[in-house]
Amino acid sequence: MTRALDIGAIRAQVRALDYVRGTPAEVAMWREGDAEARANLAIEGMDLDADEHALFDMLRAEAVPPPLATAIVLKLLDHPDADPALAITPATIG
Repeated sequence: MTRALDIGAIRAQVRALDYVRGTPAEVAMWREGDAEARANLAIEGMDLDADEHALFDMLRAEAVPPPLATAIVLKLLDHPDADPALAITPATIG
């Protein structure tokens, strides 16, 4: 994702979704996994930019389970594998 993300608009759409939020223990585990993944990306020279960090931080703050987080990212990118029924708008990328 190299385009500017409207994190506020994405957060509003995420909050409107009907999903089961993770428990505090699950979110802590997901954050740990995210930190490890981000470190691996940095080692590989593929570090996330500030907007990408903000997006993933917001998804964790909203207790979005990893499979849904992946679906949201695919939808934001307007990826061919994105779920067309997911109420996330690719236009939230500026």
